[in-house]
Amino acid sequence: MGAAPQRTILFLGADAAYLHAFRGPLMRWFQARGYRVVAVAAVLDGFDPAVFAAGGVTFHAWPLKKASLDPIGDLTPLMTLWRVLRREQPDLLFAHTIKPVIYGVILSALAGVKRRSVMIPGLGYAFTEGTGLKRRLVGWLARHGYRTALARAHMAIFQNPDDVAALRQTGALPAATPTGLVNGSGVDMDHYVPGPWPDGPPRFLMVARLLRDKGVVEFIEAARHVRRRLPDARFVLVGGTDPNPAAIAQAEIDAWVAEGLIEAPGQTGDPRPYYADCHVFVLPSYREGTPRTNLEAMAMARPIITTDVPGCRQTVIHGENGLMVPARDGRALGEAMLALAGDMEAARRMGLAGLRMCRERFELAAVTAETGALIMGDGGPPDPDRTPT
Repeated sequence: MGAAPQRTILFLGADAAYLHAFRGPLMRWFQARGYRVVAVAAVLDGFDPAVFAAGGVTFHAWPLKKASLDPIGDLTPLMTLWRVLRREQPDLLFAHTIKPVIYGVILSALAGVKRRSVMIPGLGYAFTEGTGLKRRLVGWLARHGYRTALARAHMAIFQNPDDVAALRQTGALPAATPTGLVNGSGVDMDHYVPGPWPDGPPRFLMVARLLRDKGVVEFIEAARHVRRRLPDARFVLVGGTDPNPAAIAQAEIDAWVAEGLIEAPGQTGDPRPYYADCHVFVLPSYREGTPRTNLEAMAMARPIITTDVPGCRQTVIHGENGLMVPARDGRALGEAMLALAGDMEAARRMGLAGLRMCRERFELAAVTAETGALIMGDGGPPDPDRTPT
């Protein structure tokens, strides 16, 4: 008898760089179990997809515009994905983020893919509270698209229970769709290694896409508030511009830099030097899945100030490894910054507590194994309200 044919898993994402950075360990986990891995994603920002081939992954470029609302413009990506599915004939689909989930599950169901799993790492712009016709339209499209796709998914993986509840409540997540919970994407504790506690005046760091929904404006408000009391405090904002409708214009960033309020070095491929140089990491986001930057800062033994919102609250025990503040409240954020700046020894202890929490809950290998088991249908941590089938 011949050997059994090799099984194939197809990873589908909106951004090749993001897919490689956040799902690369999961791809290697499947390769170690004998799977052939195919990745399909849009190539953005000069990213070199040759890194996939170097890791033994077959890559197909996907001409998707993740922030576009033009259904006609998405016809080409849909046809491209259909051709890839027919050519590769994967046994498993793992789709990640909103458009890949919706398009990927529907087309892979039509193509006869045997098991279709998705990850919804956060509800983002479409489900964040706010006003405006565009946000309401995006929310309506997201709810209806998710409902259609998730009815055909064998597993929907989430990073916090609030997102499960929100999608169930709106009807976007059918009651029959099995769900599982994982602790974010995990963090590589061998890559993010604690260094010495820095000297000098207090330095506050935010690493994020430059979106209003990440709390960039509140970070600026807090910086103004703190500077009135601590004029030598420094504020560093690391991140790049984004096509998201909630994006901050580069001109605004440049104006804050010119004012001398913040430092904004732009996008970075390696945030570790910034984590090492800061005293406190700050993420005043309006909503997350499980924020990877919080975990990276925790792994490097830095205290966290974040908001009491879905996703963020999974990373901080208030007063133990950091502080939580209300969302959209720059003054409260500034007061929390002042509290830690006024007691650097307490801040250092909080950073060490965050390091311990990271080792216990967010270590990369454990989170990767749990996620892989859910994708395959071999168990894993279920949603408390529903057992995977």
